[in-house]
Amino acid sequence: MNKAVNNRSFNFSAGPAAIPTEVLQRAQAELLNWNQQGCSVMELGHRTPQFQALLDQTEADLRQLLKVPEHYKVLFLHGSASHQFAMVPMNFLAPNDSANYLEQAHWSKKAIKEAQAFGTIHVQTAFEQTDAGLGIVSESNWQLDDSAKYLHFTSNETIVGVQFSQEPQQFRGKLVCDMCSDILSRPIDIEQYALIYAGAQKNIGPSGMTLVIVREDLFEQMQTQRVPSLYQYPLMAKHGSLYNTPPSFGIYLAGLVFQWLLEQGGVEAMEKRNQQKAQMLYDFIDSSDFYHSPVAADSRSLMNVAFTLRQPELDPMFLEQAKAAGLTALKGHRDFGGMRASLYNAMPIEGVKKLIDFMKGFEANL
Repeated sequence: MNKAVNNRSFNFSAGPAAIPTEVLQRAQAELLNWNQQGCSVMELGHRTPQFQALLDQTEADLRQLLKVPEHYKVLFLHGSASHQFAMVPMNFLAPNDSANYLEQAHWSKKAIKEAQAFGTIHVQTAFEQTDAGLGIVSESNWQLDDSAKYLHFTSNETIVGVQFSQEPQQFRGKLVCDMCSDILSRPIDIEQYALIYAGAQKNIGPSGMTLVIVREDLFEQMQTQRVPSLYQYPLMAKHGSLYNTPPSFGIYLAGLVFQWLLEQGGVEAMEKRNQQKAQMLYDFIDSSDFYHSPVAADSRSLMNVAFTLRQPELDPMFLEQAKAAGLTALKGHRDFGGMRASLYNAMPIEGVKKLIDFMKGFEANL
């Protein structure tokens, strides 16, 4: 991802995000003639043995990366994580059932709004502002509905950059997680979850596909009689993600990313690399009087580093000069402002070093 070599910027976008250059180069080489089929994957019939083999290998590689147990189903679905905001309660909740939701920020609020149409939703505020910055409310202070079917939370909140360092201890085995922005960035204990979902466009591949990992024994309890076919987890699992035409190109790109991750040493190696990248940037920010992190140190995200400039009126100049230096998509979310550097798996250490050097120079040259 070196601009001088590949004419590519260091892309800090929160999503759709950077895809490893090696993956894009391989996809480019295979675009017109995938696997000697005389056509691209996008043109290949999804009922063919060749596509089934691709799908099977993609799932097998994911299972290896995350150590997904056999009694969990892996689904490759159309759409975004926002579709799952409705699909989860549609499947899990009968009209008189309840669920716990942690209210964290922008995306969790959207999930709560969707879920309220399908059952009783108990909302627990999970973020608090302290002298140390924005952080996660201690789990000992949560008040949850013990009779609820599940506890929904977002493992990494992208807008301000707040991340859970471990799974909640309550509702273990019945956790439902929006893991869009940190899946495959670190090992996770799948057994703690009833369901995990993740839109592809941050650490998996291109937008338009969503990954779902769901415990198979829960299918018997799901409310599928009132759920449209394409929104039923059991039906999609029964057909191996092929009930209808799947997001074939997204599955193909995800498969290439999974292979790339295995070549890098898996999620264990990525976790070490991601910790190194984030620590470098946070250490620099904390050492500066010109830049500031709004997040408490014990709640900081390894994936999305949000920061502000001491003089906000300099934001446009900072972004313009950063882009000229080959550092793109650093503008913060509209609800937060400031800056945001997303350090997903595809971002190399060299990109973070170049960002830090630019930030030092920008401050020094004022």
